Amino acid sequence: MENYDLIIIGGAAAGLPAALYASRRQIKTLVITENTQGQTGTATTIENYPGFLSISGMELMIKFDEQARAAGATLVYDKVQTLTKKDDIFEIKGTSETYSAKAVIISAGKSPRTIDVPGENELKGKGVSYCATCDGPFFKEKTIAVIGGGNSALEEAEYLSKLAKKVYLIHRRSDFRAEENVVHHVKKIKNIEFVLDAVPKKIIGETKVEAIVVENALSKKETTINLDGIFVSIGYVPKTKWIEGCVELDNYGQIIVNKKCETSTLGIFAAGDITNIRDKQTIIAAAQGVTAALSVYDYLVGKKR
Repeated sequence: MENYDLIIIGGAAAGLPAALYASRRQIKTLVITENTQGQTGTATTIENYPGFLSISGMELMIKFDEQARAAGATLVYDKVQTLTKKDDIFEIKGTSETYSAKAVIISAGKSPRTIDVPGENELKGKGVSYCATCDGPFFKEKTIAVIGGGNSALEEAEYLSKLAKKVYLIHRRSDFRAEENVVHHVKKIKNIEFVLDAVPKKIIGETKVEAIVVENALSKKETTINLDGIFVSIGYVPKTKWIEGCVELDNYGQIIVNKKCETSTLGIFAAGDITNIRDKQTIIAAAQGVTAALSVYDYLVGKKR
């Protein structure tokens, strides 16, 4: 079993920049990841990442990957099962091997909750999106739907109403989890139509989204709504089940970090969407990854003194 200074769990928008900066500080770094694409890699086109007028998410993540490797980071494809600490060394058990390091950065990300209906998976990136900030500008003067009933869903509907010709807000109940003042405000927007007590049943489309079928929760009647795009906004699932009890989590299962990306456990740092940072964007994840790497450097240097 080879020993490392730093092991990064998750190699995408947060983990790869962390690996880049750690390696440039001459920290022996291993990235354990299931893939190097993450949520960013699913984006067909990105136009809000500095340095690129337009680039696909896959291309951007390939560049992240290449730069981290060029700096000296080692990447292995594995799925982490457990993380334990023995004295001052962390032992990480994957499905194929066991690894050890003096410090750990967790950047495994979050997965958007899906509505689990036919057509959703097939049309991801082809009209089905989970990020209004990322993909909203591609639907200017189009007809779209936002699915959800929380603050995030209503705020996304408001934002998208400034771009799209028509926005349907589809919610499975008649009452909202969102704050009343937010609901009241959104109801005043002329090009937003509320479709309540509506349960999504199917997304229709061959090469792109064409419509969604919803069922009324009370009458069971099905209605087809013609659309150009669908934004699913029903929350995210942090990939932290395997680390429960090892670091402090918030009520949403996110890892709690301070401004240095330190967790409640000395030597464990976290970055990106898996943390309790408010905004989930590629550039923010990358910046957090860098912060975590620099904090690891300070931690390791401090241990040597």
